Amino acid sequence: MLLVTNGQLITRDPARPWLKDGAVAIDGTTIAAVGEAAALRAQYPDAEVVDAKGGVIMPGLINAHTHIYSGLARGLAIAGNNPANFLEVLEGTWWNIDRHLTLDGTRASAYATVLDCIRDGVTTIFDHHASFAQIPGSLFAIKDVCQELGIRACLCYEVSERDGEEKCRQAIEENAEFARWAARENNPMIAAMFGGHALFTISDRTFEAMVRANDGLTGFHIHVAEGMNDVYDSLRNYGCRPINRLLYNGLLGEKTVLGHCIHVSPAEMDIIRENGTMVVNNPESNMGNAVGCAPVLQMMDKGILVGMGTDAYTHDMLESLKVFLAIQRHNAALPNVGWCEGTRMLFQNNAAIAARYFPQPLGVLKQGAAADVIVMDYKPFTPFSDENIDGHMLFGMCGKNCRTTIINGKVLYQDREFVGIDEERINAWTMEQSKKLWSELNHRTY
Repeated sequence: MLLVTNGQLITRDPARPWLKDGAVAIDGTTIAAVGEAAALRAQYPDAEVVDAKGGVIMPGLINAHTHIYSGLARGLAIAGNNPANFLEVLEGTWWNIDRHLTLDGTRASAYATVLDCIRDGVTTIFDHHASFAQIPGSLFAIKDVCQELGIRACLCYEVSERDGEEKCRQAIEENAEFARWAARENNPMIAAMFGGHALFTISDRTFEAMVRANDGLTGFHIHVAEGMNDVYDSLRNYGCRPINRLLYNGLLGEKTVLGHCIHVSPAEMDIIRENGTMVVNNPESNMGNAVGCAPVLQMMDKGILVGMGTDAYTHDMLESLKVFLAIQRHNAALPNVGWCEGTRMLFQNNAAIAARYFPQPLGVLKQGAAADVIVMDYKPFTPFSDENIDGHMLFGMCGKNCRTTIINGKVLYQDREFVGIDEERINAWTMEQSKKLWSELNHRTY
């Protein structure tokens, strides 16, 4: 039994959103009780105590769209790569990296990403992987790292025709094999989706092959209308818009996630809503790639379940929340929009998305929920209560405030130190893999 105590408590449970001096009791992998610290200490006198040291106790954060394969790109400059548009960003940077990513490179990317997530209080990730140098076994390599380090993860592989028919076939089979494995294992910590890159790199024939290989096992996770490339390609080659293509090919539905959806029309939004399909916005990445501002406010007005991801631009979900508010207000030229939508996306909608793939409630501290708990080193100098929690999130906290991370009832990071994880050994091995990757990309030794 664990007792996380000595801090202000944010539950994200509408029935009891905040306690000035709260505690969370954890029994195995599940939250046994949430309440006043004194009462829970009396109820569980023999529990092992995790001291919040006056900080803020809150649910672990969820990242609904990221890319482990970019984990070794930090600080990388590829000679001659100076992209002037989104396609050049893909060709010169990301496709170039994944074409050189071996299984060891994939493992190293997973280590780098997951350690950063744990440090930033992210306890669940939805990853969308690509490693066209070595496709077979790549999702299983990521799964092994996630299980070793203890994070909750939903994984898929990015199907694309950009590197030819054989690589496309391998990508489809990797998705199918991993989805079959996940269905057999029924592991509450690891789930599977069926991934696809942007529509402009996937033909209808490949969509048919994906649906056939998936055979109803899981939902799809696809980039949609991130750039105008998707819109132009769909109209020119298929006589319809991107969402219509997905509808006609049978890829929409309550377990499908569409990443980005920047350039979607109101009619396409209606199709997304009517099929119960989910959308994930990645505001910081969209700004960085200069692809536009997603019409999130309109999508949410229509009743679409829109969550928040990072596209691996960062692993800090609170940073993404801040950027979302700024870009939506800038785009609307209104300083009074986006607040409620942004916090709902991160704290409610991401939990709702996760609920379609994981059996226990996530993103909330209440009896019976998964024991994913973080402690933020945040001592406010202005009043703090259930009336202004989100104001402190938006303008006070960031991922680096995280001092303790508990996932599935296991303390993985306590007082800013990893527990049972040899960070130095992992970093040393990851450094060797990144040097190999960078050397291949730039044809020189690092």
